[in-house]
Amino acid sequence: AELVGLDLPEVDLEARFVRVLGKGQKERLVPFGAPAEKALRAYLPVRATCRPRTDAVFVNARGGRLTGRSVRSIVQRRVVQAAVSQRISPHGLRHSFATHLLERGADLRSIQELLGHARLSTTQKYTHLDTRHILEIYSKTHPRA
Repeated sequence: AELVGLDLPEVDLEARFVRVLGKGQKERLVPFGAPAEKALRAYLPVRATCRPRTDAVFVNARGGRLTGRSVRSIVQRRVVQAAVSQRISPHGLRHSFATHLLERGADLRSIQELLGHARLSTTQKYTHLDTRHILEIYSKTHPRA
């Protein structure tokens, strides 16, 4: 929902942040990396050829805002093209984003802010760590490990 709701004025390519309006009209800033910046810079001229009828960042071939259904369809096509056997959805990508951050040492509170969750308990549902990672953290951080 946040992706399809994103408008051009909310994207700052120089600072590499997007202003996201989440549930309850709560606004937050979400950073993006250099690869995403490069992809957006390459995409924007292509977007212009669609003669957009909207400020939406992501538009379809007719210039209209992409829908959640169209994003799911695009993700599924890419999954098939990549010969990935797992079932992957946009929500699954969001889940992976949170899990990767956590596995690389981000704290839950920061992940909560990035995802726009009102309650930390919602963020905790995204964080299924494998036992290897839990043992590694324990070994590195506990004084009697």
